[in-house]
Amino acid sequence: MKSRDLTDLLLLAVIWGASYLFLRLAVPAFGPVALIEVRVGVAALTLFPLLAWRGGLAELRAHAGSLLLVGTFNSALPFVLLAYGLLHITTGTAAIINAMVPLWAGLIGWAWLRERLAWRQWVGLLLGVLGVVVLVWGRVSFKPGTEAFDATLGIGACLLGTVGYGLAAILTKRLLGGVSAWTTAAGSQLAATLVLLPFALLTWPAQPPGVVSWSAAIALGVICTAIAYLLYFRLIRRVGPVQASSVTLLLPVTAALWGVLVLGESVTAQVLVGGAIVLAGTALALNLVGLSKRSAARATREGDPA
Repeated sequence: MKSRDLTDLLLLAVIWGASYLFLRLAVPAFGPVALIEVRVGVAALTLFPLLAWRGGLAELRAHAGSLLLVGTFNSALPFVLLAYGLLHITTGTAAIINAMVPLWAGLIGWAWLRERLAWRQWVGLLLGVLGVVVLVWGRVSFKPGTEAFDATLGIGACLLGTVGYGLAAILTKRLLGGVSAWTTAAGSQLAATLVLLPFALLTWPAQPPGVVSWSAAIALGVICTAIAYLLYFRLIRRVGPVQASSVTLLLPVTAALWGVLVLGESVTAQVLVGGAIVLAGTALALNLVGLSKRSAARATREGDPA
């Protein structure tokens, strides 16, 4: 990975780590669907005029169907699921679960695109599952009306969201590989806005959200979505979906730091152990462990598992 791409990756990790903080601050007042409608709507309003100024509207129209798919699976659905999950679990736990995105991207790439997975990557997939089991051990309950049941739903929502992210990474590479980052970012957020609009109107909060909640929602849209997705889609185009998804390896650290410093959340030994196993599995699935220099160079150049 070139220094420019590594810089984008680190900056993206800091920005997306902060998104967990903003979500926790705003989702109680807005609710998951209304908050995400604000998030993607603000992002679309930020990006669309800039795309028009750059002359990208023709490219957007030409790829409208693909952008609708990517916007649905990369923004609308996983954003709502993550927002719901953060009503019931900590930012650190949600970010660790989110670290499974590259595992899903690799598995979907293997099943759909017939991309080869090395034995290290299969071990990584198994470790990722084991890490989540450790993370949720003793915290899962199927008895309605209990905090453990709410946490179970939150964990399940975050897990389902990671599947959407993994699928979207493959869709982006397959359907929008030659499309500019500006078009992909603006088009996907516009698509997500349209998909969520009727549901957001139905669930809009009766009590108007306060200044802090609105500030967090706008920050989510401008910084954590518009700017972040320009970086992310540029990374996918330059280094491939699996390598770009490696940003999720850093999110547990940045999200947990934001949660501890601002929200006063605690990090338990169980979270540390489960998180370490998940991250080790993700590193193996990304072929970041045990690569020769030649294989690493090839993986970075092609954007596929070595």
